[in-house]
Amino acid sequence: MSRSIADQTVEELGGPGSVFSRQRDDHAQLDRLLHELDGATGTDQERVLRRIDRLVFSHAFAEETVLWPVIRRVLPDGDALTRQVEEEHQEVNELVSELETLPRDDPRRAAALSRLVEVLREDVRDEEDVLFPRLQEALDADALRRLGRQWQLARLVSPTRPHPTVSRRPPGNALSGLPLTVLDRTRDLVDAGVQHAPTRIAPAGQALSRGLATVAGWVERVPPARRGDDGQSTSR
Repeated sequence: MSRSIADQTVEELGGPGSVFSRQRDDHAQLDRLLHELDGATGTDQERVLRRIDRLVFSHAFAEETVLWPVIRRVLPDGDALTRQVEEEHQEVNELVSELETLPRDDPRRAAALSRLVEVLREDVRDEEDVLFPRLQEALDADALRRLGRQWQLARLVSPTRPHPTVSRRPPGNALSGLPLTVLDRTRDLVDAGVQHAPTRIAPAGQALSRGLATVAGWVERVPPARRGDDGQSTSR
């Protein structure tokens, strides 16, 4: 039986540049952030959630555009394997979008937050224990390092916010990826600036952030952004 990549050495994974080593590093960072989130409240909770968002959404987008098409190509049951993880990614998008609209004192917030943590941990286990060992059987170390470089490049130019109506598969996610990346990362910079801006300037920055969010909503609702290579949309 294939071993989880969580139990393998870096050398067994194909070296530090392997896609599996890079993925496992991100998963370890996510685990630290989830521990930090536990017990955090108010503005501290919001800050940790934004750090989780920036990590999770760029990570998942790179998987969906680089890794999952390879799994579907080289594994006979690759479509079913990736669809399960795509559904987890979709639920994360929906939960984070919901959390962004709920006031801090809303009683529904605790349940949504708890479910978000649960799905994120399920996603890590499905990838490390099932998907990646299967892919490891099909590719050699050189191929895994090439995939690692491609995945890392995609991760650096990926959206950092939830976009629940965008397809989890190419071509929809690939078509919308660039404009959403520009909008999300610009919004990240604006929001970071608002935190340190004088009181009289902060409202203008907040208005700009809302405007960028509105434009992103238009982009993700364009019909081509909602279709995957199977002719279906993975948004629910």
